Amino acid sequence: MKIIVTGSLGNIGKPLTVELVKKGHSVIVVSSKEEKRNEIENLGAKATIGSIEDILFLKQTFMGADAVFCMVPPADYKEPNRSEYYSRIANSYFKAIQETKVSRVIHLSTFGADLDKGTGILLGAHYAEKILNQLPDVNLTHIRPTYFYYNLNNFITMIKFQGIIKANYGGDHTFPMVAPADIAEVIAEEIQRINSENKVRYVASDERNGHEIAKVLGESIGKPDLKWEVISNDEVQKSMEYHGIPSLLASGFVDMFDSMYKGDLSRDFYLNKPVFGKTKLEDFAFDFAKAYEEI
Repeated sequence: MKIIVTGSLGNIGKPLTVELVKKGHSVIVVSSKEEKRNEIENLGAKATIGSIEDILFLKQTFMGADAVFCMVPPADYKEPNRSEYYSRIANSYFKAIQETKVSRVIHLSTFGADLDKGTGILLGAHYAEKILNQLPDVNLTHIRPTYFYYNLNNFITMIKFQGIIKANYGGDHTFPMVAPADIAEVIAEEIQRINSENKVRYVASDERNGHEIAKVLGESIGKPDLKWEVISNDEVQKSMEYHGIPSLLASGFVDMFDSMYKGDLSRDFYLNKPVFGKTKLEDFAFDFAKAYEEI
């Protein structure tokens, strides 16, 4: 199969590319950076360099493809309105897929994409799904991963200087987490199913509450008494703004985590709970400890 992988060689794109090449597929990786070309080609894939907001570039890239993996790249602080950003990228994909008549599409979405309000920055994924769902004659699957393990790395500085984890989620509340490698494995499996009946597929690797997470991470860095404290939305908002995060974006993060704390974000996930991947929290803790030592 000729398969297009967007998102360059990120945490998901790289293991996905490796797996698809190993399976014998012709893989084309889309990247916005010319300096990624050699790394992509060294994996046995072909590199194509350009912007996913360039419709002509996308059309040329998607032409003749059997399947396309679409993802919205991480946005920087210049894109505080994430719903607008997600919709813009999704519309680019929609136009290119429609005009090139690609018949199999995998879209990287997120848990909570079933909700049309209250999910903060993840609301953009809801709109992206709605846009892509309008594609005619396309076998489309939305992959909905849960909380990425590596988001926990954002607490490293706090742990170093305050000796505690503080957030508006966690504590006694359990939430599902996922490793990028497990997401890539599911995408690789799903993208080869030309006639898949899965319209939505959730991905997770483990689930723990905040106190359990603090214990595992604390033990990995020599702080077995590390605690997780739940603080108010207002405290988190003020802290983010103090550290330079735009107010609109900060409120988006606060709303997202508040939704997770209340259980709204994962409600549909638990109604359609998948078999968990192989990467457990203890496995991630090794990487966490390395990152902790580097800061």
